[in-house]
Amino acid sequence: MAKTIKKIVKRVWSKNDVKVLRSLAKKRVGVAKISKSLKRTVGAVAVKASQLEISLDTRA
Repeated sequence: MAKTIKKIVKRVWSKNDVKVLRSLAKKRVGVAKISKSLKRTVGAVAVKASQLEISLDTRA
């Protein structure tokens, strides 16, 4: 039986997604939790945060 290939769908970042990303990063929430709340991959969240110059550092 052949493997099914998962279709990659590019989702555009809405203003609300960016707002949530900024607020969770400010609260020092981990990248994995942010990605789950936004339903995006860890890599996608990290790249977007880098583009917006948002620190995802969890240290106080």
